[in-house]
Amino acid sequence: MKRKFWNWIKNDAGDEEERTLVLNGEISDETWYGDEVTPALFAKELNAGSGNITVWINSPGGDVYAAAQIYNMLMEYKGDVTVKVDALAASAASVIAMAGTTVLMSPLSLMMIHNPITVAIGDSKEMQKAGEMLNEVKESIMNAYEIKTGMDRKKISHLMDAESWFNAKKAVELGFADGILHEGESTDESEDVAMEGMMFSRTAVTNSLLTKLIPKKPEAKVPIEQLEKRLQLLSH
Repeated sequence: MKRKFWNWIKNDAGDEEERTLVLNGEISDETWYGDEVTPALFAKELNAGSGNITVWINSPGGDVYAAAQIYNMLMEYKGDVTVKVDALAASAASVIAMAGTTVLMSPLSLMMIHNPITVAIGDSKEMQKAGEMLNEVKESIMNAYEIKTGMDRKKISHLMDAESWFNAKKAVELGFADGILHEGESTDESEDVAMEGMMFSRTAVTNSLLTKLIPKKPEAKVPIEQLEKRLQLLSH
């Protein structure tokens, strides 16, 4: 039996049924179209009840097609969908998060967006086809980000190119999230002070590391093998 990456929790909320959906771990780490874990099963469980849904996400991402179908199912759901990012909503999991009527992030959580990746085998024509396919997949992912954030597609594309990580405040600033969990519970008197969120870009960090690793003096040379080893240690 395939392992489900989701779990439903029923909560009694007066006359209306309120449910919680927990997405934990890799999105479809084995197969979305397996004998046990299928889109039909997810849809059946989603529509087995009514009322509003809270979706807790803690996932590094996974299958983009599975994420796309879950996104569509949640968007079509008749009740309100509140997404709460527990610790991580990265890659394909960030796409699912965009389906939330309201998206809230833990103050300790992160969200990451990047370009889709795949594995392809074949000649140059097959590689070209794979590249074209990835470009179309990227465009489709950008649609979900654009609908949620209202951001310019060029800016979204640049953020994906750079593999960008957002903390909760930055995600709210950019429109990927609507608020921060527990923020209203703060008793800090300096609430009027603007707090800018931080964004981490793997591309920017890699370029910064390259600048520091490459010797400034022309006569000093570092073997390429040693440079690659340093980058590998610093980038993981």
